[in-house]
Amino acid sequence: QVQLVESGGGLVQAGGSLRLSCVASGRNFSSYRMAWFRQAPGKEREFVAAINWLGSYTTYVDSVKGRFTISKDNTKNTVLLQMNSLKPADTATYYCATRTSRSYISDYELTTLYVYDYWGQGTQVTVSS
Repeated sequence: QVQLVESGGGLVQAGGSLRLSCVASGRNFSSYRMAWFRQAPGKEREFVAAINWLGSYTTYVDSVKGRFTISKDNTKNTVLLQMNSLKPADTATYYCATRTSRSYISDYELTTLYVYDYWGQGTQVTVSS
């Protein structure tokens, strides 16, 4: 059983930065694939960023490339999302997710909702213009 707890959201002005954190309770965090998704009111939940279990591969949705960075801190069972140059369009509830199975999946599948088996409760990010 894995529990994920997000934190770090808040209200910032356009161009500002936030760092989101997600702490996992699992014993084998270093083996987990992790991702961030976001959902704005009235919209579908969308992929933001993912990282493989080694932290050697990351992928991002095009709209955040060059602005967001996902990373893992295995010593603290934590995945981070550093968000710079924030835009009002980034306003959403941000969720972290994990896939605990180490079976093979493609890089593309890391960007899809269905491969993740545990989700956090979300943290709100609001970017004002």
